[in-house]
Amino acid sequence: MAGQAVTLLREVARLEAPLEELRALQSVVYAVPLHELREQAAELRLGPLFSLLNENNREQTALCVSILERLLQAVEPVHLARNLRVDLQRGLTHPDDSVKTLTLSQIGRIVENSEAVTEILNNTELLKQIVYCIGGENLSVAKTAIKSLSRISLTQAGLEALFESNLLDDLKNVMKTNDVVRYRVYELIVEISSVSSESLNYCTTSGLVTQLLRELTGEDVLVRATCIEMVTSLAYTHHGRQYLAQEGVIDQISNIIVGADSDPFSGFYLPGFVKFFGNLAVMDSPQQICERYPVFLEKVFEMADSQDPTMIGVAVDTVGILGSSVEGKQVLQKAGTRFEHLLTRIGYQAKNASTELKTRCLDAVSCLLYLPPEQQTEDFLRMAESWFSSLSQDSLELFRGISNQPFPELHCAALKVFTAIANQPWAQKLMFNSPGFVEFVMDRSVEHDKASKDAKYELVKALANSKTIAEIFGNSNYLRLRTYLSEGPYYVKPVATTAVEGAD
Repeated sequence: MAGQAVTLLREVARLEAPLEELRALQSVVYAVPLHELREQAAELRLGPLFSLLNENNREQTALCVSILERLLQAVEPVHLARNLRVDLQRGLTHPDDSVKTLTLSQIGRIVENSEAVTEILNNTELLKQIVYCIGGENLSVAKTAIKSLSRISLTQAGLEALFESNLLDDLKNVMKTNDVVRYRVYELIVEISSVSSESLNYCTTSGLVTQLLRELTGEDVLVRATCIEMVTSLAYTHHGRQYLAQEGVIDQISNIIVGADSDPFSGFYLPGFVKFFGNLAVMDSPQQICERYPVFLEKVFEMADSQDPTMIGVAVDTVGILGSSVEGKQVLQKAGTRFEHLLTRIGYQAKNASTELKTRCLDAVSCLLYLPPEQQTEDFLRMAESWFSSLSQDSLELFRGISNQPFPELHCAALKVFTAIANQPWAQKLMFNSPGFVEFVMDRSVEHDKASKDAKYELVKALANSKTIAEIFGNSNYLRLRTYLSEGPYYVKPVATTAVEGAD
């Protein structure tokens, strides 16, 4: 059958209007197993198919793209790079986005191959066309081009090709297309910069990182909001954070937060700036970041008291991130009554906000209250119990009530709160003494979807594996938990049936 595909390809090449033959070829190539096509790869003459793409016939183009998508999978990346380079170049300038997408997907295969990628690096015209694909209207095409250039830049030769040649000028020209395209180029630069110190050095030498940072600290609030996301991505790496600190960027971001009170448009960029510091605290040291930039935590407390759901959400997420580590918990505990007030606000929002914000509040509470067994000192256990009681007048009933609402995401998030505290003795006593709570845990009929069954199972597992559970819940309940655990999350109790004599 693969031989039939080869024969049909030859026939297509000789015809002026080969739609019927193309349809037949499409049927054949998708019927042939890929391994058979690979065996015939040397016989596949793809040039005529690429030539047919140049004719202004939409159906013909669609058929050729479909056939090429299949056949090119049978061709080795090195063969592609060496023998189809002219066709690939033409594909990148084709007016039809489906042809560009096809071409870029094949370039993606080439750049993943260490031998084939060297062929690409020697083809400056092809690289130039990839760069200009970033400036196109189609986002998918632009994203694929960014991915290919990012992959090329993983090697020294790739970095030199992109930053020590005319390609850098092409990149800067593409940036002039419009704001959206300029941000796409920044996205590429940040991706490359994040790989290593050397990659970052190439990007800073190009002047593009400096340009990004200048826009971040400029006067345009909408530009700030976009740029902070990219700078946050750079800060995920150790060398990126070092660079931002050395250049004084972190101090500048802190100063902008300080001045935000007098800026009526600060709502556009403040959430991103606070998220930046939240991520910084987690990746470095919550204590050091909060001590060096006190305005960060101050602003989090302010945002939690806001009437704006966006601000509240960012504050809640940030507190959850901070409180997921022991050091972060200690930083929050030092805030004293301010943090207690924030916890009360989180409890209020968990009960009264939109479903999406309720879920975020519950996730944050889970992070704040969870203590691994090795961290369960008397002080930390007392702190967790105090935090739990600050959330509401009856926090256990609050979360139990939320778990009974007919929204799976809320049900699961509430169960995760119980799971977070399930291995702490004070919480076990609360659960055991709360009327009907043990039955609620053991009742499988409450959960109807997989996510809910999994969440309940995790709660049971956390309780059953605790060293103090048998003493607090009693042996009979402990054995029921162990039975639930051994039966698994999806167990269904068999229903007894009675046979009736004479029934059909």
